Amino acid sequence: MSQTTIKLHNSKTRKKEVFEPIDAKNVRMYVCGPTVYDRAHLGNARPVVVFDVLNRLLREVYGQDAVTYVRNFTDVDDKINATALARKEAGAAGTLEDLVSERTEETIEWYLKDMGALGAREPDHMPRATAYIAQMVAMIQDLIAKGHAYSDGAGHVLFSVKSYDNYGALSGRSVDDMIAGARVEVADNKRDPMDFVLWKPSTDEMPGWDSPWGRGRPGWHIECSAMAHDLLGESFDIHGGGNDLQFPHHENEIAQSCCAHPKGEFARYWMHNEMLQVEGKKMSKSLGNFFTVRDLLDQGVPGEVIRFVFLSTHYGKPMDWTAKKAAEAEATLRKWYGVAEGAEAGTVPVSLIAAVADDLNTSKALSEMHQLANAGDGPGLKAALNFLGLLDAVAPEWAAKPDVDLSSFETLLADARTKAMETKDFSEVDRLKTALLEAGVEVRMSKAGVELLPGANFDAAKLEALK
Repeated sequence: MSQTTIKLHNSKTRKKEVFEPIDAKNVRMYVCGPTVYDRAHLGNARPVVVFDVLNRLLREVYGQDAVTYVRNFTDVDDKINATALARKEAGAAGTLEDLVSERTEETIEWYLKDMGALGAREPDHMPRATAYIAQMVAMIQDLIAKGHAYSDGAGHVLFSVKSYDNYGALSGRSVDDMIAGARVEVADNKRDPMDFVLWKPSTDEMPGWDSPWGRGRPGWHIECSAMAHDLLGESFDIHGGGNDLQFPHHENEIAQSCCAHPKGEFARYWMHNEMLQVEGKKMSKSLGNFFTVRDLLDQGVPGEVIRFVFLSTHYGKPMDWTAKKAAEAEATLRKWYGVAEGAEAGTVPVSLIAAVADDLNTSKALSEMHQLANAGDGPGLKAALNFLGLLDAVAPEWAAKPDVDLSSFETLLADARTKAMETKDFSEVDRLKTALLEAGVEVRMSKAGVELLPGANFDAAKLEALK
């Protein structure tokens, strides 16, 4: 395939590196997926879009069938149990275990539908934690046998952090720093404050599985290690997720995986996306700026627009969602779809692939697409839109141009401009432009003349005053 050089920022080495896969015919990537207890909020969608772009790039460079992309579902968790318990207390029929199963099924369905609306392709494998319990139990037994884990005799099994010398290498923290942090759970059954749970007891009514340590369920961290090993092997290429997972989740994954499989490397490249803000503030229910992807879709914000706003900021920087950005994205996409309409997709421009290959520089890729649109390159732009997941076979219905004749207003503005050039009084031109813009009309003025296009917020009623 292509000789494109991909460079990625490796969180483990804290620098941008040339990406060299273990096997160019089977490039392997694991991304931490959602805990399925509720709708995905906007922040949950960012890693989905980021690693969907990486997945598309890898397939473009190495071949469509040369990538194995895994993203899991955590379908056993206290939050899931809590939602099921609330339903049961509200009078829902069925056992608690039945209600847990119902909740996870509907949440997974919601998630896939919502992420699909953002143009995200489904990964090759989407393992559910509950389908890999046997592999988790076997891995825990192996860690105990190798002296890296211990049972407290009361149904818990814990990983011994001191048994792994390189603990903290990913997050760059010393063990003392971590102990001082608020995310370390101190308990009487731990030999060391940093030790973390691999297995814990479960009550009869809650989801649980038989094990050598009694009926219970896995800790969160062991789930990803077991699934990644089963589907991708002892060593694979890329492990990704939000930067909030770097510690403790990813740090703990490395420790238990490298101890269980000392001959393997686990993941060679680690990638973490930054968090999302809304109108310059952290998204939170208390601030009233918390919303799900479905909330936006139901409000009429197209999935392509959400994706465009995500792509406009580098994944390694905090992303700010604003209504202004969404409106601008919608206007841009309408224009681009117009240029690409009726064109046969060409090859993806080399300059665009190069931008994405440079540590997923999607904002630069969008700049390249502006140039394609301005040059009227329909085939190139359509290929670029397809590649970045912003366009399927045809433009979406929302992007259809309103059937409106603006020629009379073009003449009105052109005449006003001609007069203004003679009198040097541009007040009437400014008045007309302001009114047109307020009506949602895109105004283009050049030596060739005046062109008016209905924009994202076009309102014909506001034009009546100009007649």
